[in-house]
Amino acid sequence: MGKSRILIVEDDPDIGNMLLVYFENQGFEIFLATRGRDALAITRHSLPQLIILDIMLPDMDGYEVCRSLRASSRTGHIPILFLTQRDERRDRIAGLELGADDYITKPFDIQELRLRVQNAMARSERECMTDPRTGLPASGQIQTRLQANLNRTGWSMVSCRLMNFDAYRSVYGDSAGDDLLRFAAELILKVVDELGAPDDFLGYSGGDSFVVLTEDSRAAAIESQLKIRFQEAIPGKYSYLDGQRGYVLSRDASGAENREPLIRLAVSLIRSSDYHFSDIRQITELAAAAGAKNP
Repeated sequence: MGKSRILIVEDDPDIGNMLLVYFENQGFEIFLATRGRDALAITRHSLPQLIILDIMLPDMDGYEVCRSLRASSRTGHIPILFLTQRDERRDRIAGLELGADDYITKPFDIQELRLRVQNAMARSERECMTDPRTGLPASGQIQTRLQANLNRTGWSMVSCRLMNFDAYRSVYGDSAGDDLLRFAAELILKVVDELGAPDDFLGYSGGDSFVVLTEDSRAAAIESQLKIRFQEAIPGKYSYLDGQRGYVLSRDASGAENREPLIRLAVSLIRSSDYHFSDIRQITELAAAAGAKNP
């Protein structure tokens, strides 16, 4: 499995670099931001599994950063740990009221911080809030968002499926498969960031499937660009030989050698204006049926 990602938002260079080195040594992938706006920009392209957020920042305080993160459907699921010198009760309550998951005051015990980080991540995964490989909202958040959309009109679901993903994982291994999922998540996130709106939703529904929820006016452009960019980029995820010839060689249970095509992204567009949904199961079943038509 790929490394879990932590975003550290800390303007004190000594503390920021200390946390970066410590958590990298613990096996995490670390993003470091010294300003609130830089932190928000990072979350638009590479979703972390957790954010350690200082309150006192040079451009905007941590409360405002937290408020922005929680207001977005793209980042509202990410656990946030406030790290600050403020120790007053009203400051802790203010942070928790904004949706922070924990509150740690400086000076702090680094091992205690590590345990709080691990516990917050585990709780998020256990509640199906975050997928640990992609950093995206998982099934629980997808269902919540679909349920909210039942009472709306004018939205579309872009259902994405990695065709031939099982063959890729079989040939290249589980670790490479997890890296491919993360690559796909980041590519989809980038397209949605460029062509969508801040409130557009991207989730990982498990296996080889992703979901984008957007407005009708943006859906077709997102669908088209996803297909184009994935097709252009996917050969680079294979060995040079496999990428050039356009297939991989695998063996079935009998030992026979088979040619397996490269992964492609099958994208299906479901517009709410074309259907009347009364239950989210109707939406998921429609998406599954659409995916089955993209063999």
